[in-house]
Amino acid sequence: MGVVTRAMKRRLDEESSNPELAPRGGEDLISRLPDDIFTSIITILPGKDAARTQMLSRQWRPLWQSAPLNLEAMVDSRTVGKDVTTIQTVLQAHRGRLCKLQEFELFYFNIDAENLPVPLSVFRRSHTLCVLRICSTCDTLQFPMETDCMPNFPHLKELTLSNISIANSTIHCLLSRCPVLESLVMDANRGYHRLRISSLTLQSLGVSDACSYVEGKLEEVIIENAPLLERLIPPCIRNEGFVIWVTQAPKLKTLGYLSHKISTIELGTMVFQKLVPVSLSNVMCTVKILALDRAPDLDVVIDFLKCFPCVEKLYFVAFIQGNFKNALRYVSLECLYLHLRMVEFINYQGNMLDLNFIRFFVLNARVLECVKLVAAHDKYGRKWMEKQQQKLQLYGRASRGITFDFQADYGSNGSVHMKHISDLTTDDPFDRHRDFMVLAVTQRTG
Repeated sequence: MGVVTRAMKRRLDEESSNPELAPRGGEDLISRLPDDIFTSIITILPGKDAARTQMLSRQWRPLWQSAPLNLEAMVDSRTVGKDVTTIQTVLQAHRGRLCKLQEFELFYFNIDAENLPVPLSVFRRSHTLCVLRICSTCDTLQFPMETDCMPNFPHLKELTLSNISIANSTIHCLLSRCPVLESLVMDANRGYHRLRISSLTLQSLGVSDACSYVEGKLEEVIIENAPLLERLIPPCIRNEGFVIWVTQAPKLKTLGYLSHKISTIELGTMVFQKLVPVSLSNVMCTVKILALDRAPDLDVVIDFLKCFPCVEKLYFVAFIQGNFKNALRYVSLECLYLHLRMVEFINYQGNMLDLNFIRFFVLNARVLECVKLVAAHDKYGRKWMEKQQQKLQLYGRASRGITFDFQADYGSNGSVHMKHISDLTTDDPFDRHRDFMVLAVTQRTG
C-alpha cells in the first residue's frame, strides 16, 4: 500500500500554489497521487463501485484489475444461473492482484435449483486463501471437487462448510491439503457419515449433523491427533446416536453444547453415554468453559463438574417445558470452591424447578461472580423480572458479591454462531452478549 510522505505532501502543496508549476490555474492534485493510493481507495469500495472507477479517467482504467477485489454478491433464486455466471465472469476477468485473494465467503440463500455447484473459479485462488466459508440454506449445493483434482490450500487457516453435499473421500482429501488449518466448522452437511481428524495445527472444531430426513448425514467424529485443539463444539446435534471419540486433547479448554443426543462421547479415558458418565478413571483440568444442553437433572451437572474440576464458566440450556429435575443439597467440589465464576441459564422460566437449580450454585459456589438468566422474550418484562429478583434474594449464599443479569433471548435457544466458533480472537465463543437485548440493569446482591 502506498503512503503519502511529508515530503510528497509538501511538494504537492507547493505545486498547487505556484502559478509557474500550475500555469493553468491549478491542476487535479488527486491525479498526482501514486497508483498505490488509488488502489487502496478502490479496495475499500464495494465491487460494483470499484469497477465504475474505470470511467473516471484513463489513469484509473487499469487500476481496478490490479486492486484486491472486494466482491459482495447476492444470488437470487429466480436468476440463479445468470447470477452465478456473473460471479464467475468477475472472478475470471479480475486478473490483477486477485492472485492474492485471502478471504472468500459464498452464501446461498433460498436457492431453488437442482445440483447447484460451487463455482470452480473460487479454487483457482486456493494457494493464497486464508479463510474460506461456503454456506447454504438450500439442500442442493454441491462441492464440485474430486480427489484427483483437489488443489492445495497452503495458507488456509479457517474453513467453514455448512449445508452442502460433499463426499467422504473429498472432505478428507480437502483436509489433507490444509497443512496450517486452525479452525474447522462442518455444519449440517451431507454425503459422509464419519469425520476423521488428524491435524497438528487445529485449534477449534465445530461439528453438527444434518436433519433426520437427509441421507448421508454425519454420525461419528473421530479425533485421532489434535495436540493444539482448544475448542470442541457440537453446537446442534439433531439426531440420536451421534458419537464423538477423542484419543487425546491435552489443551482442550472449551467443550459444548453436549446433549443427550450424543450417545457416546469419549475424552481420553473418560466416557459419557447420553450425558451420563460411565467411566471416570481420570479428570480433565484443562477445560474452563463447559456448555450442557438440557441435562435431565442436577446430578448429571454435578458429575460433569467432578470430571472437569476447573470449569470457570458453565452454560446450561434447560428444557423449554420446565421439567428439569433437581434437588437442593450441599456438595463439596473443587470447581465450586475455587473456580466457577459464571453460570448462564438459558430458557429460564422462573418456576421453582429453575429457581432451585440457580439456588444450588448461589448457595455452594464460593467464587461465583455472575448469574445470567436468559428468558424467552415473550415472558420477559419488568414486572416479571422484579418478581424474579425478589425470589433470588437468598440468605446464606456462598459468594457475597453475585451479580444477576436478566436477558431476553430472541430465538437463539442457546445455539452458538458458526463465526463465533471460528473466531479465535475471543476466549469464549458462547458469550453471546452481542446477540442479546438486555432489558434490565444488573442487580448486585451482597
